Amino acid sequence: MMAAVRPVIVAGNWKMHTTPGDAGELAAAIAALIDEPSVTRVICPPFVALAAVGEALAGSGIEVGAQDVHHEVSGPFTGEISAPMLQGLATWVICGHSERRRDACETDERIGRKVARALEHGLRPILAVGERLEEREAGAAERVVRVQLEGALAAGDIEASDRLVIAYEPVWAIGTGRTAHGSDAAAMAELIRSTLAEAGWGSDAGAVPVLYGGSVTAANIGEFLSQPALDGALVGGASLKPDEMAGIVARAALTARARQAATTGARRSA
Repeated sequence: MMAAVRPVIVAGNWKMHTTPGDAGELAAAIAALIDEPSVTRVICPPFVALAAVGEALAGSGIEVGAQDVHHEVSGPFTGEISAPMLQGLATWVICGHSERRRDACETDERIGRKVARALEHGLRPILAVGERLEEREAGAAERVVRVQLEGALAAGDIEASDRLVIAYEPVWAIGTGRTAHGSDAAAMAELIRSTLAEAGWGSDAGAVPVLYGGSVTAANIGEFLSQPALDGALVGGASLKPDEMAGIVARAALTARARQAATTGARRSA
């Protein structure tokens, strides 16, 4: 039986930008330019703009994601948002973004529990992993990513799931003017899947989409999507610019259609 082709995914992380008043307008402007059903498209606005963005994207085929979720379902956690609270507002959620690890001191244990809560409540998690500059320069990049992934899987008791997506985000390439090479990111994607396989996922590990998330732009996305091991991007600042998002999604659509055509051809010749 032939393995299913992995989806090509472009997820925009708006971070702490936009208000409920202007988020819907921006989402609508982006939606008008990224009508590419072959690509799974997700926009992750701030919590307060989820409803406005959801309304603006209704009927477009573009999904809505949250930027974080709490590791408990409910409780005395002032200012936090739980997975049940997101139901009806989002279908995706980012867990473990490097800025959350840095600013909120999130641990692999806590991030793993967030992923588990998301899966339990029908949200599709994007688990972000990646190394800092000093870790890469010390030759520890692969060890850091492996430990982050293993720690999250163990803490959340996460078994093989066709809903998990992983984003490799080299922290040293985010907002610094430095970028990773496509081959480096592809090698890390292979490491991620081998780590999943070793954690008991077996052949299911090969079906897990891995996105690149290090200062993605329309100008550099092609280098990453030319790598068969990579399946799209977690886009930061460029996701706030309609023309940039249009360029990124257009390039992603070329990859998606090429993969589908290759799969169809292989099935016909089988």
